[in-house]
Amino acid sequence: MRVYCCQMDVAWEDKRANFLRARGMLRAAGIGPGSLVLLPEMFATGFSMNVATIAEPPGGETETFLTALARELKSTVVGGIVRHAFDGKGRNAALVAAPDGAVAAEYHKMHPFSYGEEGKHYGGGERPLIVQVEGLQVAPTICYDLRFPELYRRLALAGAEVLVVIANWPIGRENHWLTLLQARAIENQCFVVGCNRVGRDSENTYGGRSFVVGPKGEIVADGAGRERVVEAEIDVRQVHQWRNTFEALKDVRPELLG
Repeated sequence: MRVYCCQMDVAWEDKRANFLRARGMLRAAGIGPGSLVLLPEMFATGFSMNVATIAEPPGGETETFLTALARELKSTVVGGIVRHAFDGKGRNAALVAAPDGAVAAEYHKMHPFSYGEEGKHYGGGERPLIVQVEGLQVAPTICYDLRFPELYRRLALAGAEVLVVIANWPIGRENHWLTLLQARAIENQCFVVGCNRVGRDSENTYGGRSFVVGPKGEIVADGAGRERVVEAEIDVRQVHQWRNTFEALKDVRPELLG
């Protein structure tokens, strides 16, 4: 399966501009049917804490854009979206749109970024999820989640073959981003795909470096630091071959995960 990361600059809280930018970049990439297409965390707004302004109900404009894009590309599209929640806080979510335009799944970020005070405005998700994409078991996660290896270990033990991370990860901690993506791949013997943005907002500069890492930790694709669509081929047979050869996951002690 081909995977595409839309490593885009994001216009601050301008959904229409971001929809146009993302669609234009992806149309120009020549994406074939049956692909997996990723857009960054909060791609429609930037990493905004203005929940009351940007949050959307089911069927809102960002969901409508993502489902229409998936139908147009005949591919699965994963993109960041902000949701309202019953507790008065938002949810930082990854929506998974199927090739037929249906919403296949929605993951809510388990770990709000406390260092950036995200937890004051967004509540944490309740559970991880795995969704089937073209026969592969794909697990969407979001940005700061990457620092919590137990989440990814649980996903791997539940059958995940491809771990996805959509992000707004600043350039000042880029070495952490790259190292942790490789670590999650090595630990869990699977593909890890990180889709990050480029550009600036009022707080940070974002360096891209969207990354595709193979099950042995090998770098399959590196988006470097410019606006572009990063693409790579994922062969899930490599996951099972390596897991069957080097059986580290069989030695996991689940009781140590809590």
